[in-house]
Amino acid sequence: MSSIDYHKISGIILDACIAVHKEMGPGLLESVYEACLMHELKSRGINVRNQVYLPLIYKGVELEKDFRIDVLVEEEIVVELKSVDIIHPVFEATLISYLKLSNKKLGFLVNFNVPLLKDGFKRYVNNF
Repeated sequence: MSSIDYHKISGIILDACIAVHKEMGPGLLESVYEACLMHELKSRGINVRNQVYLPLIYKGVELEKDFRIDVLVEEEIVVELKSVDIIHPVFEATLISYLKLSNKKLGFLVNFNVPLLKDGFKRYVNNF
């Protein structure tokens, strides 16, 4: 079990996302926001990786399915990035799947294509 302060790190993630959104605005490619968010989090001293391979293990066997976590913060928090007009249920299902498959308990779905980032920032907790 990790000893990270989820509340503190969550606040840093939200603040970093707001900083990126304020600087770049809505309407850009997801990959732009990902690169900027990586820079923003690293500049704040946060351990972060992007495009993290996530295997699908079924009954002890790794199946041929290639999942990638957009951003993994402190090896514990999954951040799924979007730049879309509407958050479809499949995006939420993707994050929930990543949380379950990686056995992580906290994730965020962040849509940068909104006028106010607070309207595009959603928190998910894996059932523990």
